[in-house]
Amino acid sequence: MITLDRAVELARTGDIWVFRGSSGADRAIRGLTNAPVNHVGMAVVIDDLPPLMWHAELGRSLPDMWTGSHQRGVQLHDLRDAVLQWGRRYGQRGWVRQLDGELTREHEDALLRTVARLDGTPFPSTASLAARWFRGRLPSLARRTPTPDAGLETAYCAEVVAVTYEDMGLLPGHHAPSWYDPGRFWSGDGLDLAPGFHLGGEIEVALPPDEHEAPPVPVEHRPGRLRRVLRRR
Repeated sequence: MITLDRAVELARTGDIWVFRGSSGADRAIRGLTNAPVNHVGMAVVIDDLPPLMWHAELGRSLPDMWTGSHQRGVQLHDLRDAVLQWGRRYGQRGWVRQLDGELTREHEDALLRTVARLDGTPFPSTASLAARWFRGRLPSLARRTPTPDAGLETAYCAEVVAVTYEDMGLLPGHHAPSWYDPGRFWSGDGLDLAPGFHLGGEIEVALPPDEHEAPPVPVEHRPGRLRRVLRRR
């Protein structure tokens, strides 16, 4: 087990965060996908920016760090704030899987372009999510060309991570985005990454007690910072 502060301190781009809750919606997602977890996101740690979480969710209480607005769907959040929200507000246990492998400027540039393209994409309805998940597992409907986000008008959390990994060259584009669910990013599934990259096992993350938590240190989070990083490259 690791503390949240330590996990944020050690965060690097590509680390996978998975969550498991006990609400009816959480159990429904796990039952639908036959997965041990119901949410997945990935860490984004670029230049001198604070660690961020790239994921998709229905909530809109945290500001999106790309646009500066509060929105549902695909979002880029402060990593610590996101984990605290999923742990405290949503009642989820969280684990981190650290990415081993050397990331280059090209990997980071591809990541930022994906953020620019997908940020703000709506979250699918439950019915749409179920239909897409089912189609993603029918061999006759499997895609034959590597177009990871073709027609991705809505995006589920696992699809966002999968498409981003594919765009970065970390994950072969053998499957449609809808083939992925949060459980694909759990160690028991044996996700095959590109040569030179490997995801470590799950490390459970312990949240600080509410009554002992120090006030957060103010950090500049102007949305233009990320876009300026992309323009500089």
